[in-house]
Amino acid sequence: MLSSAAALFGNPISLTLTPPPPPPLTLSLHFKNRAFLTRFSISANHDSIKSQVHLDSLRVLEWDKLCDSVAGFARTPLGREATKAKLWCLSQTYEESLRLLDETNAAVEMLKHGACSLDFGGVKVVLVESAIQRARRSSAVEGIEAVAVMELLQYAEHLQSNLKGAIKEDAEWYRRFMPLSEVIMGFVVNRSLAKLIQQVIDEDGRVKDSASPNLKRLRNQVRTLEKKIYQLMNSLVRNDKSVTPLLEVSTVDGRWCIKSSANEMTSFKGLLLPSGSGKGSIVEPLSAVPLNDELQQTRALVSEAEAEVLSMLTEKMQMDLENIEQLLNSIIELDVVNARATYGLAYGGTCPNIYLPGGHSSSASDAYISGNKHPQASYSKKSGWVLYLPKAHHPLLLQQHRQNLKKARKDSKNVTLVHPVPVDFFITQKIRVLVITGPNTGGKTIGLKTVGLAAMMAKSGLHVLCSESVHIPWFDSVFADIGDEQSLSQSLSTFSGHLKHISDIQLQSTSCSLVLLDEVGAGTNPLEGAALGMSLLESFAETGALLTIATTHHGELKTLKYSNDAFENACMEFDEVNLKPTYRILWGVPGRSNAINIAERLGLPGRVVDNARELYGAASAGIDEVIVDMERLKQEYQELLYEAQNHLTISRELHEKLLVAKRKIMEHGNDQRFRQMREISEAAAMARSILHKKARKQRESAIQSLQPTLERKRQLALATNATDNGENSTTKRRVSSSEDVKKSPSDYVSDKFELPKVGNMVFVSSLGKKATVLRVEPSKEEILVQAGNIKMKLKLGDIKT
Repeated sequence: MLSSAAALFGNPISLTLTPPPPPPLTLSLHFKNRAFLTRFSISANHDSIKSQVHLDSLRVLEWDKLCDSVAGFARTPLGREATKAKLWCLSQTYEESLRLLDETNAAVEMLKHGACSLDFGGVKVVLVESAIQRARRSSAVEGIEAVAVMELLQYAEHLQSNLKGAIKEDAEWYRRFMPLSEVIMGFVVNRSLAKLIQQVIDEDGRVKDSASPNLKRLRNQVRTLEKKIYQLMNSLVRNDKSVTPLLEVSTVDGRWCIKSSANEMTSFKGLLLPSGSGKGSIVEPLSAVPLNDELQQTRALVSEAEAEVLSMLTEKMQMDLENIEQLLNSIIELDVVNARATYGLAYGGTCPNIYLPGGHSSSASDAYISGNKHPQASYSKKSGWVLYLPKAHHPLLLQQHRQNLKKARKDSKNVTLVHPVPVDFFITQKIRVLVITGPNTGGKTIGLKTVGLAAMMAKSGLHVLCSESVHIPWFDSVFADIGDEQSLSQSLSTFSGHLKHISDIQLQSTSCSLVLLDEVGAGTNPLEGAALGMSLLESFAETGALLTIATTHHGELKTLKYSNDAFENACMEFDEVNLKPTYRILWGVPGRSNAINIAERLGLPGRVVDNARELYGAASAGIDEVIVDMERLKQEYQELLYEAQNHLTISRELHEKLLVAKRKIMEHGNDQRFRQMREISEAAAMARSILHKKARKQRESAIQSLQPTLERKRQLALATNATDNGENSTTKRRVSSSEDVKKSPSDYVSDKFELPKVGNMVFVSSLGKKATVLRVEPSKEEILVQAGNIKMKLKLGDIKT
């Protein structure tokens, strides 16, 4: 069960002073019966939270400020505190980090969709939590708490309904909103309880008159008594014949009385009540005492009736208390996820692709990989990068820039603010230690913090503030030694403080850790500091962390790259023309000293500059010349690479355009072929129709040409039979004449042309040769013949017997 916010977070964890351990404080929020909602807890005592070296690392990286920034996007008080707690924990396993990123990505999709808003600002979670506590103690909930429970149930139902609507439009949204869709669809909402609360409690938390007949009767009685007393008081004030300048009707502790602005006696008798201020007097008239007593008693009965209604609501809540508490926990956790997603969208973050160093992922991560949800787990082996962080912003610098910009716009000042410069980190697999050199205020320390914060953000399920997709290992811990580590309590100097901290880091770091060292070997004799720095970095490269990034001014550390393949050099670029850093990182190039050249450009006497160069030594000057040539070659290479990338981009665009043109040409060709086939088909159908019409006309003309001959034959037959005598002969002639009239033209054709029989040989005019008769259809005047392998259906007029 959630404890109250005041008791839960009354003593926040102090992140500014670490030597004295913070007071014991336990924060525990349990999210039960949820596959993706993890149970998390953070304890602030020295034994259970983290070792001192972890706390110091988080402090110097300002992780607490980033946690506060992300928590500011939560919409509920408990959501903000839970966001801080989960981010501060940093004890996630690799599988939990993948799950957190899935949650954040799902929330981003829901925010972009728009219909399924995760804005819980209208849910009063503190009051709901208080109602749950009262119900567990069997104490009646307050009206305002009951309203908060009702709003929680209504919002959960509304969110679930919106999600169902989105899924109904497109079932793909269920998968894209996973795992949040599973949680929202699993809400158990007691609609009857919400409806009951709405019926008996108004929006202000007051019990409605309609909550019970007894309550309605008692409140009507209270109104009647108040009206009677008020009328009585007004009558006393109007009929008062004393010289009191001003009489006013008021209430004291719920009892109606008359207040006088002076200490003069009134014309009516009453009980003198203390005024408190000492000025004037307050009198309860004797005639009003019985009515006041009755009013007080009736009000007490009203309170009892209201308590009965609230007790009834409490009993209803107790019947469904587990579901209400579970729903509250889910809402708080969804608020935490929504805060992470909103932060990433607000600052333009991208989802990091994290992978487990060494490729030994557990079964849960394998399941993610097999589902193509996290192909990043095998990314490092395929790409060759250990860390790929393009155009990464320091989140706190970006936040400060936006705040300054907002303030300038608010003040209507036309101020030009320089946008923070992003940094690039591209580290290959074989590199274990990166040495960064460069001038002071050149951005080395900011670069270290940017990498450290990006690693912890990815582990915590946050989107990293980069312009492109980030590929970063899952680090079990991030250790940092940055800034002045002087310890007065332990009588340690700055140098000793750094050594003590680095020693602790070596003991705590593992093969999956990230170590960030700022100005390694500084604070002592340069030669000894350089030797000690080289030894420390070689130790980290051999048996230390997965990746170590160190900044230094010692030139000797630049040479480690040429004797050990595990080392790489980089430097912060410096604009010698304008004498200011550009905050860009040049990879593979060691930094060189710019102090003498800067002094010369700033106008230091030439004699002093020349003497400095002599003291600096010809060998060192020669090394600087080599570095200059390397920088020049590096810049030329970068320019050529940039040009090649532009050409590649143009080529890809042209290739895409060619593919589009090819697809359009193919589609046009297909359309032309279909159109031609359709036209040919229509022409063939028309030709067949014309041929059929002509054939029908020819048959009709042939039949008409036979009509005179048939008529002569009929007349000759009649003349021959005219000599026959008797009734039978006449009848026979009539029958014969009737049959001749009923004969069809085909019958006459049959009389003239003898029909062939199946198996006979006939001559086909169109083929110019004989064919075998396969079938004869006299009614259709058609015949089926076969000539060789050819079978043809012909009209009787097309053959000769």
